[in-house]
Amino acid sequence: MSLIVNGEAVALPSDPRVSLLDHLREALHLTGTKKGCNQGACGACTVLVDGERILSCLALAVQYESRSVTTIEGLAGEDGLHPLQQAFIEHDGFQCGYCTPGQICSAIGMAAEAGRGVPSHVSVDLGAPVALTREEVQERMSGNLCRCGAHNGIVDAIRATVAAEWAA
Repeated sequence: MSLIVNGEAVALPSDPRVSLLDHLREALHLTGTKKGCNQGACGACTVLVDGERILSCLALAVQYESRSVTTIEGLAGEDGLHPLQQAFIEHDGFQCGYCTPGQICSAIGMAAEAGRGVPSHVSVDLGAPVALTREEVQERMSGNLCRCGAHNGIVDAIRATVAAEWAA
């Protein structure tokens, strides 16, 4: 039994009770994904599974057998940082940086949701294409907390990159 992490097949833990977060950090030594609250309330552990954002602290690793998991370490390419990673630097989207990996993975998943037309609580017209306004991005990213107060930089970084084509 295996799962795909950042493009490579890796063994699943022998203990089916191991969370995906703990497997990534402890067995695979991918420490970019952070353990914040360990209760699904802060978003620091957000990773992408088949392109959709999940909270890895609430997921058992064995649930994702044969699925593709992307962590913050898997976003950068041979040419350098992912554009959103670069935008976080340019827009001061982090201070301590603890929440940054989860914020970036969540933003990528959020942009894909918006691209598919999935509405949020603040979406005005449920039948219209999603416009990733500042308010829309704030609502969609509300599950990812930043204790340092870098929210404005985070929203600016997202809007400057992944949300640019939908921004209003």
